[in-house]
Amino acid sequence: MDCPTRRIFHLIVFSSLLCFQIRAQAEPSGSVFFIDNPTRQFIRTPSQNDVAQSRSMSLSEVSAAVSVLLGFAPPASLSADGSSKLNEVLVPNPFDRPRAVFMLEVRGVGDPKLTDDLDNTQLFDAYHSKIISGPRKADIQIPDEDQVSVVFLDELSEDRTDKEIRNFASWLGGSYVADTLEPLNGELIIPVADGDHVKLHMSKKAEKDFALKLQVLSQNIKRAVDVHEHLAQSIRRPAELMMGSFDGITALQEQYGLGQQGMKILLATLSRIFDSLQTAYEGQIVGVVFFNETPSPQSESVLNLMYTSRPSPRMLAETEGSRNATLAAAEVLLVRRTLAWLTGIILIIATLFGIYFLLNMPLTRDTLLYSNVKLD
Repeated sequence: MDCPTRRIFHLIVFSSLLCFQIRAQAEPSGSVFFIDNPTRQFIRTPSQNDVAQSRSMSLSEVSAAVSVLLGFAPPASLSADGSSKLNEVLVPNPFDRPRAVFMLEVRGVGDPKLTDDLDNTQLFDAYHSKIISGPRKADIQIPDEDQVSVVFLDELSEDRTDKEIRNFASWLGGSYVADTLEPLNGELIIPVADGDHVKLHMSKKAEKDFALKLQVLSQNIKRAVDVHEHLAQSIRRPAELMMGSFDGITALQEQYGLGQQGMKILLATLSRIFDSLQTAYEGQIVGVVFFNETPSPQSESVLNLMYTSRPSPRMLAETEGSRNATLAAAEVLLVRRTLAWLTGIILIIATLFGIYFLLNMPLTRDTLLYSNVKLD
């Protein structure tokens, strides 16, 4: 093989590898866990045959499952295979849905089952499925904005003090040793599922950012519980969706190689979060945790909300009836205005004629008034 041919061959191979890498980055890869209440189930319990087989779902099927769990119909664009996947995941009772979903995207982690021991965590008994390649984004279709209450778990908090970190550690059953010289520079100790304790040194930037993001997540969960308690007192309760993302694992793995330790803390935090949600919602909630191994470079969420407000048949009938009534009223008004104008014009013409004849009448004595006729 001569030199120009070899260069062309190398260029083709390099271009193919580059296209394959770009395509792999453009497609999501990872896994999804549906966390359910063991006493009141909304998710199917996989059989032994299903456990042995590898389950897979697309992002559109995951978003459709979230819509159904919120109490809404799946999108009309869902394929027949997608509908069968929903039947495999959800309990076949359309009148018994939790109408509350906790949804979290964990970025930078593919499948925790391959690297971590999930015993004694909420993910151990959860319905697990791999994410197949396909579109990078999917929409959770909601009929109307008024029918769902959304709490975003990514909203930052201004409470970044040692006291808040200590409260967060105590909430997880751990402890926090503050630094007397500098705030947010102490040591955070968190118990994990295997009975061990993991330490995070807040003096290191990646570990500090990881701990602060976990604290913000837990604080937003408490805010969502407050919103739920307020909505529980209303007459018409909307569906409730808590959604957000967490990307603190990647920095720990890249800088300190503590991705597995951070994953243990994250799993312990998720277990504690879902326990508190189960208590607040009395079991009427399902958790959907999506582990995204190849997140978007723009840090965009793969599951987004889309409101599809469509008028109901009753609304269409009422709209058509009101439209006909409006047209009839407009016709009556037009007839009345036409008659009023015609009557006004006739009166004006009659007035002008009367004035004209009065001004031009002859100035003679009236024969009747000035006659000498005597009436007996």
